[in-house]
Amino acid sequence: MRGRGAACCAPLGQGRPCPYVKHWRGAGGVSERSRSVKILVTGGAGFIGSHVVDALVREEHEVVVVDDLSMGRRAHVHPAARLHQVDIRQRDAMEEVFRAERPELVNHHAAQGNLRRSMTEPSFDASVNILGSLILIELSLAYRIKRFVYISSGGAVYGEPQRLPVDEDHPIRPMSAYGVSKYSVEQYLEMFRSEQGLDCTILRYANVYGPRQDPRGEAGVVAIFSRQMLIGERPTIFGDGTKTRDYVHVDDIVRANLLAMAQKRAVGRVYNLGLGNEVSDRQIFELVRSSVGVTMEPILAAKRPGEIDRICLDPSRAKAELGWEPSIPLEEGIGRTVAFYRGGGGQARAGQ
Repeated sequence: MRGRGAACCAPLGQGRPCPYVKHWRGAGGVSERSRSVKILVTGGAGFIGSHVVDALVREEHEVVVVDDLSMGRRAHVHPAARLHQVDIRQRDAMEEVFRAERPELVNHHAAQGNLRRSMTEPSFDASVNILGSLILIELSLAYRIKRFVYISSGGAVYGEPQRLPVDEDHPIRPMSAYGVSKYSVEQYLEMFRSEQGLDCTILRYANVYGPRQDPRGEAGVVAIFSRQMLIGERPTIFGDGTKTRDYVHVDDIVRANLLAMAQKRAVGRVYNLGLGNEVSDRQIFELVRSSVGVTMEPILAAKRPGEIDRICLDPSRAKAELGWEPSIPLEEGIGRTVAFYRGGGGQARAGQ
């Protein structure tokens, strides 16, 4: 099974049911292999969540989206998915969604993801990332969810690394309120798994990039640089350009989500998802510049508080246990992303 993982689900968009999700249907509590699974995706109007929704719809599942549209866009939600415009902190409204929809699986992407805001408004960050997640977990237990997939941050929970690449057993020392809140929910999930039997899987993302990422947001340097260069603006690098991150294309992340939702061996496990390579801010700038075809230099500004200097993730566990490994090289992925924004991407759902 491990050897077939990447191949069977990698060609997203070909409309072919994923055998891993079929396996989950049979082994995870859904007795009829031909019946689709009803999956609730929080943050499903956002950058990554909307791509996950698209893939699940292609796999012929019934998809329910919860998103307050504060950051997500209605236009990004697949027309076959049902959208509930709800803030995950609104318990009564969330319970009504669970009562009406009765999902079998939860994929939790909704979050406050602005690291700088987490440092200036830590109570707001905690209200969304911790309290909102706890409401979702409580309802998942009450309505007997079969699998809870939680999206954490490989770039924020570890803090400044003691070794590179960082594996899942590396000490946790977050340097931002965002990292603290994301890891807090990991701890809650582990407690609920051991004490109340909640089947859960945690995915720690590297820096995800690709189509639909907001080029006007705080995060998402590939999208930000692409938009700025395409309109003739000089991008800003915070620091001297040597700060490193690990980058992974959204299509690879979607494939990892499908595998994590499908495989029983993923229950109770934490997985790093990244290329496993350090890439500096300057290198990202140069790759985007080359793809756009301009000759400008960046503006250098002061490093932002709460940001670590270096990080890259070791994805070996995901490869060994899920059969996942990234398939899109960074240069190719950046080229695709630039092409998306060059063509007016972000104005509507891809394909509409």
